[in-house]
Amino acid sequence: MLKFFRKHPPKESEGRETQKKELFGFRHCVNHGFPSKPSALAYDPKIRLLGIGTKTGAVRVYGAPGVEYSGQHKEDVQVTQLFFLAEQGRLISLCGDNSLHLWEINNTGDGKSKLEEIKSFAMESNKVKTISACSLTKNGEHLLLGTEGGNIHILEVSSFTLMDQIIYQDVVMQNVPDDFKVNPGAVEAIAVHPTNPDKFLIGYNRGLIVLWDNTNSNADQTYNATQQLESLCWHRNGEEFVSAHGDGSYIVWSRADASHPKDPALTPYGPFPCKAIGKLDYLTSKVDNFVIFSGGMPRASYGDRHTVSIMQGSNHVVFDLTSKIVDFISITRAMENDTEDERAEYDEPHSLIILVEEELVIVDLDSPKWPLFNLPYINSLHCSAVTCSQHITNVPDQLWQKLVDSGEAQMKQFSSREWPINGGKVTSTKSSSKDLILTGHEDGSVRFWDASAMSLCLLFKLNTSSIFQVDVHSPDSNNGEMEEEWPPFRKVGNFDPYSDDPRLAIQKISLCPLSETLVVAGTAGQTIILQMEREERELEVPTVTVNIVEDKDSFVWKGHEAIIPRTGIIKFVAGFQPTCIMQLYPPAACTALAIHSEWQLVGAGTAHGFALFDYQQKKAVTTRCTLNPHELTGTSDTPMSRRKSLKKSLRESFRRLRNRRSERRHKTKEEVSKDKKIEETHAEAAPSTSAGAAGEGGATASTPEHRPVERAVEARSSDDSMASMVRCIYFADTFIVNATSHNHSLWVGTNGGHVYIYTLVIPGNEKRNEEVVSCSLAKEIKLRHKAPVIAISVIDGKAKVLPEALDVQHERAKAPDMSGQHTVVICSEEQLKIFTLPQLKAKWKFKITAIDGARVRRVGFINFRSRSDENYVENDVVCLTNLGDLSIFSIETLRQQMTASVIRKEDINGITSLVFTKYGQAFYLHSPSEFSRITLSAWNVVEPKCEIELKEGMRPAPAEEPSAARPVGELDVSGQPYSSTDISEGLNESVQNESRADTTLEGEVTQDSIRIAEHTNEDIVTEVTIAHVTVTSTTVSPPSESTTVTATTDGGKTKNVDDIAKAVTVQSSTTVETEVREKMSDLKVTVHVHDDDPALSKQKGIAETVENGHDEVLAVS
Repeated sequence: MLKFFRKHPPKESEGRETQKKELFGFRHCVNHGFPSKPSALAYDPKIRLLGIGTKTGAVRVYGAPGVEYSGQHKEDVQVTQLFFLAEQGRLISLCGDNSLHLWEINNTGDGKSKLEEIKSFAMESNKVKTISACSLTKNGEHLLLGTEGGNIHILEVSSFTLMDQIIYQDVVMQNVPDDFKVNPGAVEAIAVHPTNPDKFLIGYNRGLIVLWDNTNSNADQTYNATQQLESLCWHRNGEEFVSAHGDGSYIVWSRADASHPKDPALTPYGPFPCKAIGKLDYLTSKVDNFVIFSGGMPRASYGDRHTVSIMQGSNHVVFDLTSKIVDFISITRAMENDTEDERAEYDEPHSLIILVEEELVIVDLDSPKWPLFNLPYINSLHCSAVTCSQHITNVPDQLWQKLVDSGEAQMKQFSSREWPINGGKVTSTKSSSKDLILTGHEDGSVRFWDASAMSLCLLFKLNTSSIFQVDVHSPDSNNGEMEEEWPPFRKVGNFDPYSDDPRLAIQKISLCPLSETLVVAGTAGQTIILQMEREERELEVPTVTVNIVEDKDSFVWKGHEAIIPRTGIIKFVAGFQPTCIMQLYPPAACTALAIHSEWQLVGAGTAHGFALFDYQQKKAVTTRCTLNPHELTGTSDTPMSRRKSLKKSLRESFRRLRNRRSERRHKTKEEVSKDKKIEETHAEAAPSTSAGAAGEGGATASTPEHRPVERAVEARSSDDSMASMVRCIYFADTFIVNATSHNHSLWVGTNGGHVYIYTLVIPGNEKRNEEVVSCSLAKEIKLRHKAPVIAISVIDGKAKVLPEALDVQHERAKAPDMSGQHTVVICSEEQLKIFTLPQLKAKWKFKITAIDGARVRRVGFINFRSRSDENYVENDVVCLTNLGDLSIFSIETLRQQMTASVIRKEDINGITSLVFTKYGQAFYLHSPSEFSRITLSAWNVVEPKCEIELKEGMRPAPAEEPSAARPVGELDVSGQPYSSTDISEGLNESVQNESRADTTLEGEVTQDSIRIAEHTNEDIVTEVTIAHVTVTSTTVSPPSESTTVTATTDGGKTKNVDDIAKAVTVQSSTTVETEVREKMSDLKVTVHVHDDDPALSKQKGIAETVENGHDEVLAVS
């Protein structure tokens, strides 16, 4: 009788709870890439920091590579302008809700510093007081705020409050000549005099410009332009200024002469109507002065271009950018070196920062032809949309150097000057491990990024489009090249949202860093095997077509055609060069990919089946079509759904009716006695205070625990239209046939819950080129719930994941334990399950969908190291669900160790893009242009460690604030500000203490069907059912999950059993355990299985819904 009871793994000790805190801990580390939706730009020339604000309220500050700070406004409001307070490490943000915020970079000790908001001020949000223009005075003491109503308010920076003084438009207009006394409109621009901070230009929307003397509160001069005003800038000497206008013209004015411009209005790209010049810089140089402006293009011809023009004497370039211009800033030597006592005669600009909506471009103005800088960070990841990614840990030095050398050869067009934004200093030590992130893109390119440190830097780019006969325009091809036309355009930037051929898109990437072999698979079934080469080569690339459905004569493909490879000798640059192409037929998108470089095999799967390819001999080893007969008429990439036949529908309806009648009869017989037992059990046991893992091996917990409420998971139809899709492919050397000898094996999991297990026979090294690799089907597993199988991994006898190919040979990993029993973890979208090998007996499982209502989207097998004892290492399973939650499970018993909410469930792209690293970190697309880096490991944390050094006395002492003004942020009762980091860590510790494996089952045999194929000289002859086993099981749940059970008394009234249990305490844990076993015995349900009716009878109550099914072990002789 005892075999019908579910067992539990031993309850975790207090020492384990402490150990988990040393192993696990969720933390957001840093964002990599280009900030999404930028809206503001600022630069501090003294300490050389760059600031970017976004439409979502984020503020980012960048210095030297590795110096990065990030802040977030409390409200998701657009940052419209940013201003650095020079040399203070502080900046002011103006937001779209008419609020101003003061930020500081403050040291936190241990070589770290952070960006934090310390003050805020909000103006009335009405049409008259809406801020339309801002300018910071030269000494940084005041911020001038121009409004839509035409008035100017002054913010005192030290107290961060408005001064009593207001420059009203009416007062300004009193001294304006009668000819100009019309409504000038909103304040469009404010420009502070370069030498006198008490004087500034006020530019109004309709063209009126006033030089205001704030000391005497009067207008010195009034200038009238007939065109709509866009921007103002001073000449360095303070005697001239330039106004830019909405008709594409700009005007140079003399400060002393307001009657007429110094020079007539100049329209650079006239005489035809032109677009507005949004911003203009007039900068002096010893050679020729610079005029730099955005916009101004002829409307009819180039009105859709996004341009920044640079004119210096005879040199004239129009930088044609890839997206809308947000702002630009000129960096001059005068800005960097000027002091209060000494000013340089010339501006001498040396760099130009251009921020556009999709990328950052920095121009070197010192070098001939004005080349671009190669970005060491803030790279636009989505120059072409990211379609897949892979993380590689501990790349060998040899491969790393080859990538660096090949990448440098690709980047010769960039400036050789030192990166100009180099403020701050990095205090962290350089990482000893060289890590890569590979991103596959929609245009068929693969980019290799250095992910070792804080800054994500591009090392090398591979273009697979050069292998095929497609007309591809590369955005890189015109970088730095002038077009022979007027205006003199030069295309710059990498962002290219359009794909020349959608079939080029990369779907899967697999890199073996030790053999330097890369495999990429695309949308049209192309699977390319590439090898790293130091030298440029000319070679012919062989193509092998592999037909997955060759034995299905009725199949007709009407999807897109395969991409035609280029023939003949092709020249390839140094880097990864193709050795062969496996073209799958039908040419559907690749859905699964795996490489085993030691065996020199590649497995690729699609929606129609899979193929095993020997890239050493360049030939197919085996193929299998996974389509069922109903899908063979499918004619496109996605098999069509079929309705059930009437006969089948009626049969299933009658079976459901029989099940319900059987349940009612069963309940009538046992209802009274069962409810009585329920009441007694709960009256003698208090609610559990710790969440133990539930399995099927004997319970050692001293107190009973409530089982979680399981959702009814709808069974999938056997003819699901997508069931044939291959979701994962896995190579392993393990025990397949018997427990005495291990075999090379191939595992393939499908969308329909089907796992194919093949044994492989691979010739020795001396005969590898002559003898063929043989492959034969050994076993099959059909999961009862038919959920997609998304990951498979074999665990050795020491609870370690089998090492990757060549790792043992290169002494990067210990040899796996082949003396103990191996197990295999099969992860589907609904549950995790462990089977013993070679018997394939179900050992443990954890139901995720039934408990949490979530579906698994990503799985990683991760190596966790203790932060207090680096000699202690363990392997665990990590899952990301469609709700954005990450969970860690023990690899031995599937006990839940930790859960953290990571990604918003609405962020589907973020969830589907997540990729795990080997040592507990993960990357996901926080936005299309940005990776977010997180860690689940308490030991492996990569976070910014940097500082900003400020001169003594540069940051003024905080002034006493009036009682009405208070710093932004809430205080707790102790007077200390809340720390979101402390809160998240506390929540993590709370979750860690609630270990769960509520539905972990040992030996629970469901309707998973296991088929063993024995091959003799003849083919498979017959199938025999060996065993039908039924196990009754009971689960427990942590107290955090509410489980309500009602018991019916003799009086017919319903009582809540939880209410009864709450009033009782446990007297003796031993007695409780004994009595619980007795009650469980009384609650056991007898289930009859009929050969002609495989439908399951279910009994609901305290005991888990009984799942009666079959592990069908089919022997074939």
